[in-house]
Amino acid sequence: MNKQDLIDAILANKEAGIESKAAAGRAVDAVLDGIAAGLKKDASVQLIGFGTFSVKTRAARTGRNPQTGATIKIKASKTVSFKAGAALKADAAKAKVAKK
Repeated sequence: MNKQDLIDAILANKEAGIESKAAAGRAVDAVLDGIAAGLKKDASVQLIGFGTFSVKTRAARTGRNPQTGATIKIKASKTVSFKAGAALKADAAKAKVAKK
């Protein structure tokens, strides 16, 4: 599922009360913007039953240039991690397995 599929799913959900594709798109954008703002402010966003987004710090390390094989230093960085909640894990257990 991509962002457009998510917008279509929201539009198909009559309980959401969203009547247009543009409004559904704005709703998706608002949720994503809210998650991003929460990560910037608190470094964690917890959605009960869905999961938790959090900012993690990666330590500096050494790596290899795949083209030359030379050792390089990789700087410390921050990344976003997601830990699924119990309800999401239960739904995922029931999901079909995607074939590649």
